[in-house]
Amino acid sequence: MKIDKEKLVSYIKKLNTPKVLVVGDMALDEMIYGDAERISREAPVLILQHTHTKLILGGASNAAHNISALNNGKVSVCGVCGDDYQAGQLFEAFEAANIDCSRLIKDKTRKTTTKTRISGSITTSITQQIVRVDRQTNAPISRETEEKLIGRIEKMIPNYDAVVLSDYHIGTLTENVIQTTIELANKHNKIIVVDAQKNLENYKNVTSMTPNLPDTQKSVGFSIENTEDLKKAGDALLSKTNAKSVLITCGADGMFVARPDKQYTKIPVFNKSEVFDVTGAGDTVTAVYTLALAAGAPPEYAAIIGNIAASIVVKQYGCATTTIEEILSASEKI
Repeated sequence: MKIDKEKLVSYIKKLNTPKVLVVGDMALDEMIYGDAERISREAPVLILQHTHTKLILGGASNAAHNISALNNGKVSVCGVCGDDYQAGQLFEAFEAANIDCSRLIKDKTRKTTTKTRISGSITTSITQQIVRVDRQTNAPISRETEEKLIGRIEKMIPNYDAVVLSDYHIGTLTENVIQTTIELANKHNKIIVVDAQKNLENYKNVTSMTPNLPDTQKSVGFSIENTEDLKKAGDALLSKTNAKSVLITCGADGMFVARPDKQYTKIPVFNKSEVFDVTGAGDTVTAVYTLALAAGAPPEYAAIIGNIAASIVVKQYGCATTTIEEILSASEKI
């Protein structure tokens, strides 16, 4: 694909325009750091002297954070959390990231999804993760909570330019929530993009979806080894979902965009460098891709912009975000 740099830059500069609603599984990443002091006398485990704790938005919350960093906070989240201590931390993290979380539903029967990572270091070594503790409720949300959530989505969608459905399969996106959100988005002519790890066939009539290579292979039922396989997989997903386009992220091999009528675009990785951490990079791609589509970019250019954004955030530890200025600077090197 020959890239028109002038068009690319114009689309990047418009990323701060669209308003976006993120619906899905909200999560919090709690990063606890300490200095390794000694081995405990009680058990063969390290004792860490706590240095600091960092709260980072994860899951669907990370997609919202990436959007907020680019469109100056014109983003809202709609989902479910617990009514617990971690819920308070989640709300604080949303507010610090300039994200409207006023429609988030607290459900006393559920835990606020929290991934706690404990990392230690010594002066002569890098920081390393030692253990991760997960708090979450995997069961689907109750009928009562589902009705509340759908009611809020119905009121919110008309006020936004695009909707992201971010499914980490922790119970928020029930069949009713998915179908109602898609129907409303289409009714109001909104861009709707799906980021899901499985059951892609449940997301019919969307604008686009952003599965990675392993999840695509599971969905289509065959191994993807080359470009011809990618074409077959793209066609299969388009047929299953009736999406207007599909963006398959292929890690170190870049991205692949499939559109109806055998329209395919292979996009290489831009700005290759040492990868520090891929955590949350998929959320970044979905967020930036959605903003670009809502700003008028065709899927191929939206994917390129998402690709550039991902090349920036993988250089940082944990879920990270980028800015329009950084994307513009990186785009000069492609």
